[in-house]
Amino acid sequence: MIDLKSFGALSNLDLGAFAPKPTSFTEGQVEAAKQLWASEDGVTQVGVWECTPGRFSADRTKSSEICHILAGSATVVGKEGGDKRSIGPGDVLILPLGWEGEWTIHEQVRKTYVLTRKP
Repeated sequence: MIDLKSFGALSNLDLGAFAPKPTSFTEGQVEAAKQLWASEDGVTQVGVWECTPGRFSADRTKSSEICHILAGSATVVGKEGGDKRSIGPGDVLILPLGWEGEWTIHEQVRKTYVLTRKP
């Protein structure tokens, strides 16, 4: 049997303790995340992520990501520098498989994410 899943009030969902952001260039930047669902084969994961202001590197060479920004603001730029986007509440950002770059968070960001990796 396949069960439907739904989740509400994601803007207020407790994500647990914040921890240092491993790829941060900004001292003291922290993040928290809560996985809401994962496919049985582990190919797809859905969750909520939050991060404090600062700058960090991001690597999507092993998985693609779809983000829906719930709160905050950030600038995302590709590794080559030409692919710059400013994002905020209500925006959807797609980081395709193979994308690498940096995030600069201006106001604490909370987003939902869908990660899909190659099987």
